Amino acid sequence: MTFSIAGRCPETGQFGIAISSSSIAVGARCPWLRPGVGAVASQNITLPALGPEVLDLLERGQVPTDALDQVLTRNGYSQYRQVTAIDHLGRTAHFSGGQTLGTHAAVAGEQCVAAGNMLANNRVIAAMVHAFESAEGQLADRLLAALAAGQAEGGEAGPVHSAAVVVVGELIWPIVNLRVDWAEQDPIGELGRLWGAYRPQMQDYIDRALDPAKAPGYGVPGDER
Repeated sequence: MTFSIAGRCPETGQFGIAISSSSIAVGARCPWLRPGVGAVASQNITLPALGPEVLDLLERGQVPTDALDQVLTRNGYSQYRQVTAIDHLGRTAHFSGGQTLGTHAAVAGEQCVAAGNMLANNRVIAAMVHAFESAEGQLADRLLAALAAGQAEGGEAGPVHSAAVVVVGELIWPIVNLRVDWAEQDPIGELGRLWGAYRPQMQDYIDRALDPAKAPGYGVPGDER
């Protein structure tokens, strides 16, 4: 039903998650990130509350393994949950309950952790981790390379329909937050095309927010600069 990767860039301190699913609007429910704290993906039979609750504990200094254990125990029904987490030191944790759907796996790598359920095979997640570790470029580039590698290895057992990539840096808001909420075919490819369009404009949008006087003009009606 879902496969994802959470990663950290040790040079910039950014966190990011790339995720895809056969379900609609996976980006609305599953990825949770907090600047300077970490990233959490809550999937399978998704309980969105797990994301912010784990991040709260990471912000208080708990290690990811303890944070996952405490939150899953408190909320119950842990047998239905699949959760991954990475913190500001690059420490990771993952959990897949006994009722995780279909073929499932979770793998921790260097500054990343990936997981999936209802997979086409048990090689998908390892391929994602390897791709992330091998890729170059910005964090979003590496995350999307991992997502594409997972799909190339077989992805889900059935078709995927939604995908998302989210990255946070030093600012309180995400610097990348791109979603394909529903596509009949190739949402991962469409997400890559969105990133290709947004990437050269990303810094302009940050500058525009922080110092409007120095914002570049966009050549739209009403923008006389």
